[in-house]
Amino acid sequence: MNAEAYLSTLEQHGYVDASQRQLILEEQQLHGKPIITVVEDMGILSKADQYNLIASDLGTSVVDLAACQFTPDLLERIPPQVARLNGVLPVYFGDGILYVALRTPLDSQVFDNVRFAVGGDVQLLVAPIDEVQEKIEQYYGSQNAEVDDLLSELSGIDLPGDGSSEKLALEGAAAGPIIKFVNTVLAQAIKARASDIHFEPFEYDFKIRYRVDGALYEMSPPPKSLAIPITSRIKVMANLNIAERRVPQDGRIQTTIGGKAVDLRVSCLPTQFGESVVLRVLDKSAVNLDLEALSLPPYVYNYICEVIEKPNGIFIVTGPTGSGKTTTLYSCLRRINKIETKILTVEDPVEYEMEGVMQVPANEGIGLTFARVLRAFLRQDPDKIMIGETRDLETAQIAIQASLTGHLVLTTLHTNDAPGAVTRLIDMGVEPFLIASALEGVLAQRLVRKICKNCRTPYEPSETVLAQVGLSAHEVGDKNFYYGAGCDQCNHTGYKGRKGIYELLDVTEPIRELINQRAPSVVIRQKAIELGMATLRADGLRNIFDGETTIEEVLKYT
Repeated sequence: MNAEAYLSTLEQHGYVDASQRQLILEEQQLHGKPIITVVEDMGILSKADQYNLIASDLGTSVVDLAACQFTPDLLERIPPQVARLNGVLPVYFGDGILYVALRTPLDSQVFDNVRFAVGGDVQLLVAPIDEVQEKIEQYYGSQNAEVDDLLSELSGIDLPGDGSSEKLALEGAAAGPIIKFVNTVLAQAIKARASDIHFEPFEYDFKIRYRVDGALYEMSPPPKSLAIPITSRIKVMANLNIAERRVPQDGRIQTTIGGKAVDLRVSCLPTQFGESVVLRVLDKSAVNLDLEALSLPPYVYNYICEVIEKPNGIFIVTGPTGSGKTTTLYSCLRRINKIETKILTVEDPVEYEMEGVMQVPANEGIGLTFARVLRAFLRQDPDKIMIGETRDLETAQIAIQASLTGHLVLTTLHTNDAPGAVTRLIDMGVEPFLIASALEGVLAQRLVRKICKNCRTPYEPSETVLAQVGLSAHEVGDKNFYYGAGCDQCNHTGYKGRKGIYELLDVTEPIRELINQRAPSVVIRQKAIELGMATLRADGLRNIFDGETTIEEVLKYT
């Protein structure tokens, strides 16, 4: 539902004023909830009262979908393509009038489209939006079918020129079917819990893929001729220069999809056959930034809770791209975000807006580097500082200087394991005695796919497979192993969702001595294991035995 239109209705009826309206919008954008849920949570009106208000405003009534009979005769009155594209559900037919419920009841344009497509007398009724969508998918098929509908519609449209000029590209991007197609692709990917959406031009194809739980899935591809209008539409949404196709561009889209506020980070890259566009999905409603939600082992959870309350020192989270490092740091910040604590962050870019935290987006293009921002931070009287990534010696040195002058610094590094963070800092040129003085701890992490709970099946792995993870049949004993057989709920992959596996290096005195001696990471690692550090592989095995993941996943990431 269009949030602005709905809030105007509430304002006209005196339920909200201008300041409350702004507060509701901010709350929706912050937490990504449907606008009706936000209004209910704020105690303004219950959901039932809100739907009654919408119906009253439209001069109609609310219908209980559970009491409706969706007979084949009724459903045939609206073609599947019209139902899916317009989000319309037939609920009753009588006296020559077809009564329908809409996914967007306040959009008069959609209602006019439906009336034109169906012909005859059509009347609008109001029903809960999520129930309308559920029934449409139940009786007319899912958004996959909706994408196919749009593709058949797109193949028949004649767009102006090839979009080679800025004017023609703008006209193509503004075409109704193109706008609808891009919105549907985004909605489908977000519904599938995608983390990234890829629009990829090849010589004869234009592919669209999205990444779910680390694996890429391909959608039905649109015609190659629509590559420029589709990428232009995305660039318009991200306020990028659509005429510039020779250099990389980065932008951001903030929109509402399916009633949820979603942030999309946009990256455009010129390739041999056109622009490749990748959207990183930052779905605020899908990300729980509570430390408790990270499924940390108890000893790691307790250690982190302790270390982030320290007045000074450096805490590093390490791992490859896409391993959840930023989410872990945001969860730490959320826990320590209190009135009496001044927190500053420098990120490239800012991924999640956090109330009460000063967040600065780094911008290399105008000389706003991590190091330059950090120097300014030290004059801003902070208590805690988060650095999105320590990339170079200058940033590392200022971070250590900040930690030694009474600030807690949280940052990320790209290394394979926790002890590797020490050697990475030394390789950058940081003096070992400074690292030993400032470093409090290093957390290495990976994300592994979780076995689908619906189709989880026990099995007995072969001795060869067990040997790959360093286990013998004797060590396994009567422990159970599981895999996902594949079902509709997990898209027949056997996996649904991801969870972290962790390796925590607590920098104690024996470790500090080894750092001062410039000991290689192998030696530091061995000493840490002697002192009780559980490796990534060991934590992976714990998750295998708990039935959370498979041997294959742990082997892939450790």
